[in-house]
Amino acid sequence: MSIKVSNLSKNYGAQKAVNNISFSIGKGEIVGFLGPNGAGKSTTMKIITGYLTGDSGDVEVCNEKVDTGSLSTKKKIGYLPEANPLYFDMYVREYLEFVAGIHHIEHPKNKIEETIKTVGLTVEANKKIGQLSKGYKQRVGLAAALIHDPEVLILDEPTSGLDPNQIVEIREVIKTLGINKTVLFSSHILQEVQAICDRVIIINKGNIVADDTLSNLQKGKSGEHIVLVQFKENVAVETLQKLKEVTAVEQAEASNYKIHTIHPESVRKQLLELSLKNNLNIVSLQSEGNSLEEVFRSLTSTIINN
Repeated sequence: MSIKVSNLSKNYGAQKAVNNISFSIGKGEIVGFLGPNGAGKSTTMKIITGYLTGDSGDVEVCNEKVDTGSLSTKKKIGYLPEANPLYFDMYVREYLEFVAGIHHIEHPKNKIEETIKTVGLTVEANKKIGQLSKGYKQRVGLAAALIHDPEVLILDEPTSGLDPNQIVEIREVIKTLGINKTVLFSSHILQEVQAICDRVIIINKGNIVADDTLSNLQKGKSGEHIVLVQFKENVAVETLQKLKEVTAVEQAEASNYKIHTIHPESVRKQLLELSLKNNLNIVSLQSEGNSLEEVFRSLTSTIINN
């Protein structure tokens, strides 16, 4: 596992910031780390990166304990903290050259230019950091986290301060990086988590209240999903009922169907195959379930009210 957290706890005086939590993340996973303000997200991330130490429990990064192999593990981690620390009087390339020097990167100029292009800093690369907008300052922080090509990325609110177009661009960067790296990132923008992640960990008051795939979290109380499909042509309900893992089919109106299933991905795939085989035209195809916002509010408010 690239990240393994075992029975981790951290207290600030009488306040329990992190309460005996455990989870693991493998290579190639992009995991969203969610929770209300003060839930313990940033504390957990800082402990994983070695910036803080836990009171009890263990954290391993790439099979090395963070507390005993601190320098070795830090070389494998790229970290973008929520409060992005930058030297405002330095130029963008000058700052990245400074960071590259800390990591003893060979051929730093090539790596700096590659990283600037990756995070979309090219148009602002000749400015001082202090002259940049908040969004571009965030990109500089992301570039600093990436420049040494780490195996693990810890990103605390990476899209903070970005405009909608920039958010989409950084989202694509994160998704591309997640193919070969392990990415743990927090965000208050739940749509971003849905767009990037397959798995979500939700923490509240120092306790993990959910750790599952988005698909499982968004299931209704019965465990079922509803797949909504609209064809250009009329399709017999019996044809759709014959699909594997379908429990029921409702015809809402002409050519519109509600398909009940506990395996929506499989049903969507079968519908596409059905349309190709029978020369049918699918107008729309989507899943209906609890939104991530509804899941988040349910899990975090339940703990608060108990």
